[in-house]
Parts: sequence; structure tokens; C-alpha cells
Amino acid sequence: MTRALERPPAARAAAGLHVGVVLAVALAGTAHRLAAQTDPPAGDVASAADSLAALYPPHERAAPVPFGPGERMEYRVEILWFDVGEGSLSIEAVDTVRGHDVYRAVMEIDGSMAGLKVHDVYTSFFDVETLQSWRFLRDMRQVNYRGTRYYEMLPEKGIWDRPDKDPDAEDRSGPLGSSLPLDDISFIYFLRQMELEVGRTYTLPRYFKEDGNPVVLKVVRRERRKVDAGEFDCLVIRPVIQTDGMFSEGGEAELYVSDDDRRLLVYLKSNVPRFPGALELYLKDYTPGVPLNPRLRNADER
Repeated sequence: MTRALERPPAARAAAGLHVGVVLAVALAGTAHRLAAQTDPPAGDVASAADSLAALYPPHERAAPVPFGPGERMEYRVEILWFDVGEGSLSIEAVDTVRGHDVYRAVMEIDGSMAGLKVHDVYTSFFDVETLQSWRFLRDMRQVNYRGTRYYEMLPEKGIWDRPDKDPDAEDRSGPLGSSLPLDDISFIYFLRQMELEVGRTYTLPRYFKEDGNPVVLKVVRRERRKVDAGEFDCLVIRPVIQTDGMFSEGGEAELYVSDDDRRLLVYLKSNVPRFPGALELYLKDYTPGVPLNPRLRNADER
């Protein structure tokens, strides 16, 4: 398997955040072109898939999940019924973290309204076999707030660690909430491979911060949702994490995932602190990735 070379922690954190910022600039600069583009010829799609398959050979122990490197979902961002920007959720690559093969997943939201700006970049490095998170970066810029956080998950020590903090800082580290921890973004991918039933509540003590547990996922209903990319039969999920962030209890978030094997994130709604109104993401384009699990790879190639 192709692997990225490991770099010192500070360099890896800066690189992850730099990638997010570069993507934001690219999204802002190409929004109109993306809207005007038609679907690429079938030959181009097949060629791109072949290139991904060559870059990422099958991984014998990869979990059988409905996503893989190269997958990208692009969104139109609304606040108070106004189009205010662009967003994306993508698996950019397969990397390594301390010898573990991981997906590098990035969620990015970039919007502005009446001089108020939101630019959030979340980067998760989660295991291709267990789906547990090994590293999480969060760069948030919301109105008059800016915060950057960098977490390393260390199950062998039972702690999470923040290399971006002074070694003597009280909040430099804390108890890990699970031996198989998940962060805000890896949770989205984890639920995509779950068997979900309407009316059920799933309680998962898997958040990486002990005081964030348990994470509660309520599957409240089925609903047909129309977005820019088309109409989808969806499962509506209300996630609650007992800490700050996108899926905190005060955010009253709702996730609409497609009611099919792909479990695409079709629509997301969450209240944003210090911002007038809820932030909404509408799926406008989807690019599939290449599965790493050999059984799924062979099925795709038939």
C-alpha cells in the first residue's frame, strides 16, 4: 500500500491545516465553474477510478465500508435562506499515523454574510481497519472567534494529548473516553456503516474525550429530501455529543443520510454559536472513492 512518510507532529499539524486552507481558497475560486460544469464523459470517470485503484491497492484487513480515498461530497451552504458559501466532506488520501494505515478525512465549511464569516476545517485521521481515530485537527474561525486544536489519541496510555499546547498546561492532555475513540468527523463515517433503524436511539461511549460521552444518535424518521444533487430518501439522525463543537447539544444538529448502501450525507443543519441562524449544507455534487476492502473492490470491478 502507498503510504505517506511520517513527519514530526508539529509539521503534520501545520500540513493538515494548510491543506484545509488551500482547499477553501480553491472552493471559493471555483464555485461558479463547478455550478456550470456538466457531468464528465463516462470514459473520464472510468479513467479517474482506475487511477485511484492503482494508487490505493486493496487492503486485506480494511473494514467493509461504503467509502474510500477519493470520495468527495460538495455542498452549498445556507444561513437564514441565503447562499453564503461552499462546503465539502472528503477522504483526501490514505496516510499513516504511528504505523497505522488511516483515512485522512476533511470537512470544510466556508461562508460569509453581512460581514460575518465562518471558516471551519476539521481533519480526522481514522483507522482503515477499526475506524478508530488516531488524530484530530480542528481549525475554527467563526465571527469574532478563532481556535485551533490538535489532538493525538494514545489508547496505549489511556489519554488524548495536545502537542499544540505548552507541556505544563493543565489542558495539555486528558483521559481518553474509549479504547477505540472517535472524533467529530470520524463519527460521521462510523455511522455510515451502521445498521440504522427508525425509532431507535444508539448510545455509543466512543467519543475521544471522556466528558463527551456518551454520544447519542437518534434515528427520528425517514424523509425524502430535495437538494441540489437531486432527491434522496433519507434517514434523519440527531447526534448529540456532550461537549462543544458542531454536534453539541446546543447545536441541535440534524444529519440526513441517504437510505441506501452509500449512506451519503445529503443534508446537515446545525446552529452556529455567535452567528444569526442555523448553518445548512445541501449536497450538490458527489464523487465516489475507491473501496479498500478486497471484497468490495472486486464487486465494484465486476
